[in-house]
Amino acid sequence: MTAPTPPGPTLTDRYVHAATRTVPEAQRPEFARELRERIGDQIDARLASGAGTTTADAESAVLTELGDPERLAAGYLDRPMQLIGPRYYLPWLRLLKLLLSIVVPISTAAVIFAKLISGGTVGQAMLDGLSTGFSVAVNLAFWVTLVFAIVERAPSRSSSIGEWTLAQLPELPKARQVGLGDLIASIVFLVLFVVALVWQTFTVQFPGGETTPVLNPELWTFWLPYLIGIAALEVVFIALLYRNGTWNWVFAGANVALNAAFAIPVAWLAATGQLLNPGFFELVGWPEGDDPGGVVSTAVIAGVVIIAVWDSVDGILKAWRAQRGGFGQRC
Repeated sequence: MTAPTPPGPTLTDRYVHAATRTVPEAQRPEFARELRERIGDQIDARLASGAGTTTADAESAVLTELGDPERLAAGYLDRPMQLIGPRYYLPWLRLLKLLLSIVVPISTAAVIFAKLISGGTVGQAMLDGLSTGFSVAVNLAFWVTLVFAIVERAPSRSSSIGEWTLAQLPELPKARQVGLGDLIASIVFLVLFVVALVWQTFTVQFPGGETTPVLNPELWTFWLPYLIGIAALEVVFIALLYRNGTWNWVFAGANVALNAAFAIPVAWLAATGQLLNPGFFELVGWPEGDDPGGVVSTAVIAGVVIIAVWDSVDGILKAWRAQRGGFGQRC
């Protein structure tokens, strides 16, 4: 016997979610209860007066009359919204947040990668990237604000930019496969990976003060900046995955591509004896010298291949589970 399918979320559920998500955690239960009671009372009043022919029509009319749920929450909290003006404040804030979260990280990572590829130092590349990101953020904030200020003061008041409709209600939150802990752990690991690449170049010292990198210093002409670029793309990937909350086939495919983009060059460099620095192995007295195909190179190849395959398969399985409905159902 098949269990009955639970009813899906109503417009009221989505409206209450959209309104309460901007309210402090401690105040959410009380605000949600009061808001549901208010909506229910107004729906009942419409049905009793004959203003709504059906419950759904009455619900739509009541929610439309209440207006933007975030504006309603701001009124409940007595929170002012007047940087641009109350009419366009929320559209301005939403657009600015969206642009800053997408454009700034991409432009910063692109500049860092370009500088490293062109032969610049890691420190200079990071400074140029952060400087570019800050400049882009400032320009975005200025020009978006200027456009909304002009629209706010335009003679015609027929613009629909600030008008709220039921179609703008967000969907209820998904059951997440990717939590904040996953995001933080992944970013910390990638940052440590980049730091390790730089650290091994400048700080591995032997008696007598000689500094000798573990990896072949010639790799800084292309391959090490390339790997740092892949790490930057991984950060963007995990941030987008966290924002989505669940895996899908697009994310699974991108994950496979990123794993291949990292593992294949590293395995090839190790197999051809170009990855490790022969001078390092000579100084430590390694019996196999430059170790082009010895135990260290073999361990590196096995490690990157196993990790890449495992991570790729893991992403595919998570996307498959999400598609089957194990995750991503509205709650």
